Amino acid sequence: MKDAMKADHVDTIIAQWALQRPELDCSPMGVIGRLGRAKQIITPKLDEVFKQNGLSNIEFDILASLRRAGKPVTPTDLYQTLMLSSGAMSTRVDGLVKQGLVIRQASKTDRRSCLVTLTEEGKSLIDKAIEQHVENERQILAVLSEEEQVKLAGLLRKWLAANE
Repeated sequence: MKDAMKADHVDTIIAQWALQRPELDCSPMGVIGRLGRAKQIITPKLDEVFKQNGLSNIEFDILASLRRAGKPVTPTDLYQTLMLSSGAMSTRVDGLVKQGLVIRQASKTDRRSCLVTLTEEGKSLIDKAIEQHVENERQILAVLSEEEQVKLAGLLRKWLAANE
């Protein structure tokens, strides 16, 4: 027999609403509230790994996007992938250029455009950081079995596919 599941903060909120508004089904708060609380707990843990590597979360995302692409990409591709404005992306790329982590190369096909690519230093840094990041995520999820993680990922995929 499974141990009784420990109550969390969201259970307290739902119980309080049940006392004050017993006719109102607050069960959606169980999911939405927990997603919000999870984000509040997870974000600082992720940020710690980025900080250990001298990166902000956006800088990590840019470097990781470039590494995943495996080839130079345009700033437009980057800001569309990361959902940033073009101005914000330009500022971030400028900072990464100054740090020696990326370079801008003029496009051979469009004089108005450029390509952004990782330097060897940038590639080395993101390779190290992504290994630490994945291990950190593994630790964050360690309370769930592999089967539970697969199930949760599937449910979240279903929700995101319908809402993105």
